Amino acid sequence: MPYIKLTTTARVDAPKADALKARFGKAIESFPGKTELWLMVAIEGEKQMWFRGDNSADTAMVEVDLLGSIAKQGSERMTAALCDILEQELGIAPDRTYVKYTGFADWGWNGSNF
Repeated sequence: MPYIKLTTTARVDAPKADALKARFGKAIESFPGKTELWLMVAIEGEKQMWFRGDNSADTAMVEVDLLGSIAKQGSERMTAALCDILEQELGIAPDRTYVKYTGFADWGWNGSNF
């Protein structure tokens, strides 16, 4: 039950959003047992954001939520993949990107919890 939310200053049109969603779907496999089959993605573009007090270059915040604990190896692979994706797809430098991971013991879906 992974969820990825991208908030960015960059403009993200529909074709770019589709490309990001597809690449996030591959990247989520950095975590054992996680696949695009259960992945939910939210993309918010053209947001006002400042990083280090500066808004002169595009910036991104990526939130990755997972059911269960988060293995360090998985999050390291995922951060590298996400920074790569954002740089290639939106031109956002890795040093202007934060990635936050949160693991949850309970996750609800379809009227009950996993």
